[in-house]
Amino acid sequence: MPHRVTLIPGDGIGPELALAARRVIDATGVAIEWELQEAGEEVMEKYGTPLPPGLLESIRRNRVALKGPITTPIGTGFRSVNVALRHELNLYACVRPCKLYPGVRSRYEKVDLVIIRENTEDLYAGVEFEAGSPEAQTIRSFAPAKIAPDAAISIKPISITASRRIVRFAFEYALAHGRHKVTAVAKANIMKYTDGLFFRVAREVAAEYAGRVEYEERLVDNMCMQLVQKPELYDVLVLPNLYGDILSDLAAGLVGGLGVAPGANIGDGVAVFEPTHGSAPKYKGLNKANPTALILSGVMMLRHLGETEAADRLERAVAEVIREGRSVTYDLKEDRNDPGAAGTQEMADAIIAKLATLP
Repeated sequence: MPHRVTLIPGDGIGPELALAARRVIDATGVAIEWELQEAGEEVMEKYGTPLPPGLLESIRRNRVALKGPITTPIGTGFRSVNVALRHELNLYACVRPCKLYPGVRSRYEKVDLVIIRENTEDLYAGVEFEAGSPEAQTIRSFAPAKIAPDAAISIKPISITASRRIVRFAFEYALAHGRHKVTAVAKANIMKYTDGLFFRVAREVAAEYAGRVEYEERLVDNMCMQLVQKPELYDVLVLPNLYGDILSDLAAGLVGGLGVAPGANIGDGVAVFEPTHGSAPKYKGLNKANPTALILSGVMMLRHLGETEAADRLERAVAEVIREGRSVTYDLKEDRNDPGAAGTQEMADAIIAKLATLP
């Protein structure tokens, strides 16, 4: 019986990346029934929103979606379509593997770590107040010596419930994927109540996995330095929302950039797989964008669906095409102006051809 998957091409370069990823995933032989859904800036006029209700219904029904990048409208609609999807579907865990494939230009020889970021609270919860607003003045009244009269104010909620849920997710992920260490990252020496709570809960959860998964803690500023100096020492990192966002981009930089950085947003029984990068509208329709991040997001999706053998073959095919370096997009070439660089669909063709040669 085929898997039913919601396919959201997105906008900008999204549709051409989605086409490449769909073709490659279909070439694995896994039976998938794709349900196409529109979203993004380009459907605002049609639906009055970049996030049509039918899209949410489709994801809730199918429980799995593959999504291209979506432009966030400026000054209208949702503050962020991506954030809205996570909140509407309670996709509390953002999972971003950062793995270095031979052939990708990098200063490092080996990087293979996973960033697991809490998605629902922290400063990204959107609880903020404009400077001079009654709400900001009320909050300022609790600490007038510390908050300037003309300050805009954001509130940083960190709860026991959400912290426990994401840390447990990280440990279960480590067990399920054969990983051996979880590192909790925060700034608890300064934010003793919020980040301190995150560490306290992480220790409680870690005690349940003692002897099976190693646990350690790092302060976020030190963690940035550690990743630049010795990323090979780290395995699974679990972080509150803001730190997770920042460190996932840093880690992507270690392995060649956002063009090779896949991702997933996962909740209880629902998962949306998507690249880490944005919609790059200036490259729209040029058949130039690197499809690797969305294809590797598809690899994650196949594993989530239980199609492990197909996922492993597809990842090997992608890795081989990158290692050979012939049929890759301009950003994966040693010289970004190389006239022999492949287009988006041509790189997909090379991966499909490579798949056919793998056992």
